Amino acid sequence: METNEATYIFEGALQAVRVNYYPPCPQPGKVIGLTPHSDGGALTILLQVNEMDGLQVKKDGIWVPVKPLPDAFIVNIGDVLEIITNGTYRSIEHRATVNSEKERISIATFYNPRVDGEFGPASSLITEQTPAAFKRLSVEEYVKAMFDRKLQGKSYLDELRIK
Repeated sequence: METNEATYIFEGALQAVRVNYYPPCPQPGKVIGLTPHSDGGALTILLQVNEMDGLQVKKDGIWVPVKPLPDAFIVNIGDVLEIITNGTYRSIEHRATVNSEKERISIATFYNPRVDGEFGPASSLITEQTPAAFKRLSVEEYVKAMFDRKLQGKSYLDELRIK
């Protein structure tokens, strides 16, 4: 990917922070902390504050727990980065579960593209052998459509694929 392509989409980018609190639940098998989804932005940096299990990623159709490491960050690729890299980097479907023992706290920082831009697969990555796998669209259109829907796996990303 050419440097100027990354510079354009991320110059003046937006960053957001969210603190998640999952209280103990007497019946954790009956609820979900956060439904399965992939992050809509480009990159997510996650700190699991109290090292409590709860984050799970989907690998080969199976939910796999992510063991929290002390003082370590988890970096998730988001849908925007999957689109820009034309699928070279893949966003990860994940969810948060609750437990009956202890609260779980995490802090997520989301790195998103500039609001007034547009994006799609980087032109330097498109060839006859690797055609564009995703549509181009404005960031405004993407964000509006993303927030108009429920967290539902990678369904929005799938809608943006060129068939």
